[in-house]
Amino acid sequence: MGDEQVHRTIETVWRIEAGRVIAALAGLVRDVGWAEELAQDALVAALEQWPRDGVPANPGAWLTTIGKRRAIDALRRRSLLERRVAELGHDLGDEQFTPDFDAAFEERIDDDLLRLVFTACHPVLSPQARAALTLRMLGGLKTEEIARAFLVPETTVAQRITRAKKALADAKVPFEVPGVAERGERLASVLEVIYLIFNEGYSATAGDNWMRPALCADALRLARVLQGLMPDEPEVHGLAALLEIQASRTAARVDPTGEPVLLMEQDRGRWNLMLIRRGLAALDRARAADGPPGPFTLQAEIAACHARARTPQETDWARIAAGYAELARVVPSPVVELNRAVAVSFADGPAAGLDLARALADEPALAGYHLLPSVLGDLLAKLGRYDEARFEFARAAQLTSNERERALLLARAADCARGVAPTR
Repeated sequence: MGDEQVHRTIETVWRIEAGRVIAALAGLVRDVGWAEELAQDALVAALEQWPRDGVPANPGAWLTTIGKRRAIDALRRRSLLERRVAELGHDLGDEQFTPDFDAAFEERIDDDLLRLVFTACHPVLSPQARAALTLRMLGGLKTEEIARAFLVPETTVAQRITRAKKALADAKVPFEVPGVAERGERLASVLEVIYLIFNEGYSATAGDNWMRPALCADALRLARVLQGLMPDEPEVHGLAALLEIQASRTAARVDPTGEPVLLMEQDRGRWNLMLIRRGLAALDRARAADGPPGPFTLQAEIAACHARARTPQETDWARIAAGYAELARVVPSPVVELNRAVAVSFADGPAAGLDLARALADEPALAGYHLLPSVLGDLLAKLGRYDEARFEFARAAQLTSNERERALLLARAADCARGVAPTR
């Protein structure tokens, strides 16, 4: 295996194993920031040794062992080794991997990984910091990859990660799974971070591309990991169901030139049936739990209505509108109400939807939200009120920061200026 191929293998291993390695090291040193540094040291060692010695049979365990040795060396220098070893009961003196070590590694890694999830997504951090730290520690992304994904300078991401680690240390956030009393709130924070990452990939807020599929894939992988770690949490399955179904449309959401293709115009033959099946299975697991469904499960049910419709005409818009009404009851939000207005427009006609959308015009939360005038423009155009529609599409184009979306909105405004229904 050539050096270039080994380096590609190392990158792949790191992307898969980073979260598990950092989690195992954090379980030893009880410091997430230090654990991440130790893991990076192990990665450097791999880059130096694997091209010469070959890729080990258990690369994740190799990286973890190297990181633990570095930790023990540092603890020895701090005269803390004896106390730490006594507390944690570790003996890593053997230079070789043994079956006992590998078994122990696999036994406790899921517990440590779950602790890392709750630590990286702690509410003491801002949503942006949580997202950056989660992608770095659990997703194995480099700082420059995270910066490129969110279209921000690399220095900004580096500062977010550094400040996040310091904030966790200053707040003395324990490396643990929260107790029952705070589990619900903390889990909501974890799910919010994964959803934020997915949404930024699914509908990019800025830049030249409407989507960033790599971010969607990272979020989907995190959701699947969380399913394995918390199989009894229905909202975990609800989030996974939502992301699987949404991700199934990725290939159909842009045309060959990268231009956006709206839902009702997509070629459903390009939807990924395997992801749809996975999403519906996850939704079944979420709904099998006792108690009312949570917000992610409700959103997944709405997405499932689209997934089950073989053509746009078969879409059960009445059920979707009812789903948004229930979602608005559980988590009141003007954005949810705007989505309900769209569903009502398909179920009961554009005039009914327009009435609901216009009622949101004075909502402070939607003041700079480009999708409100976009929806208004669409509904007005369907009613043949092209002058009003043109104004709304132009206003929406001014508000969006995504260049592909701005071009689409301006094209729709141009159609309305000619007195014809938008063709895109």
